[in-house]
Amino acid sequence: MARELAVRDTDVRLLSLADYPLRLYDGDLEGTRGVPEPALKLAELMLASNGVFIASPEYNQSVTPLLKNTIDWLSRIRDDRYRGLWTDRVFALGAASPGHFAGIRSLMHLRQILENSLGARVLTQQVAVPYADKAFDERGNLTNDKAAAQIERVVAALIAEAGRFT
Repeated sequence: MARELAVRDTDVRLLSLADYPLRLYDGDLEGTRGVPEPALKLAELMLASNGVFIASPEYNQSVTPLLKNTIDWLSRIRDDRYRGLWTDRVFALGAASPGHFAGIRSLMHLRQILENSLGARVLTQQVAVPYADKAFDERGNLTNDKAAAQIERVVAALIAEAGRFT
C-alpha cells in the first residue's frame, strides 16, 4: 500500500502501533490519569491525515488486541482539539494472512467497530492477501495479481475520498 500510494505522489507515513505503547484500557485509570500521551500522539498524526489505511492481521478470527486497545484509547479522547478524529477522514482496511481467508474475518469486525461505534467513513473496497507467506517475492514485491488489483482499487478510492476532506 505504501509503495502504491507513494507512486501516486501522496504523503505517506508508516506507523507501527508498537511504537505507541498503551496500557490496557481501564476506565478507572482513565478517570484518574486521563488518556495516555501515546494515544494523543497517534490522534495528532491522524488529524494531520485525510486518509488512513489500517493494515491488520487476524487474531482468533477478529481484530488484534493491540489494535482494539489502541482504538479504545483513541475513542476516549474528549478534548475539542480532536473533534472529528473518526468522522473527518476516510479509512481503508487491509489484511494479509498465511491462510485462505486472508484476514477478512478481522476486517469485518474492524469495519463494524469503526463504522458503527465511531461513525467513521470506511471504504467498501478493501485489501485481503491470502497465503501471504507465498505472496511476495524476495524483494518484497507482491506477486498475487488479485491482491495487487485490490491494492490499486483501494489506493485510487482512498485518494479520491481523502481529497474530499481537504
